[in-house]
Amino acid sequence: MKFEHFAINVPDARAQAAWWVHNLGLTVARKREDAPYTHFLADDTGRVIVELYSNPAAAYPAYATQHPLVFHVAFVAKDARAERQRLEKAGATFVIEETPDGSSLIMMRDPWGVALQFCQRGKPF
Repeated sequence: MKFEHFAINVPDARAQAAWWVHNLGLTVARKREDAPYTHFLADDTGRVIVELYSNPAAAYPAYATQHPLVFHVAFVAKDARAERQRLEKAGATFVIEETPDGSSLIMMRDPWGVALQFCQRGKPF
């Protein structure tokens, strides 16, 4: 099987998608202007897609109250500490930094509380 996308139900998909595009370098692969305001966002390879949508038919998870190990979206970072500084200025909040096996793994939250991890691996995948 080939992976297509993963989806996150969020209260304001339009605003959150705009922030992710502007600050995380994702691009809009497809979107709906009407409810549930679905935005398919692609990474710079075009291979990995995340869907943000706002559908009140299901509960919006309380992302900000969940431990980031329950759910997070991870990005490769050439300089994870520089990304932390840049994203804090854009409204993200720092959670924790871990440095296992020569890696720098920085966990943050976007302005809506979704956990984001920035991975500067000692040994890339």
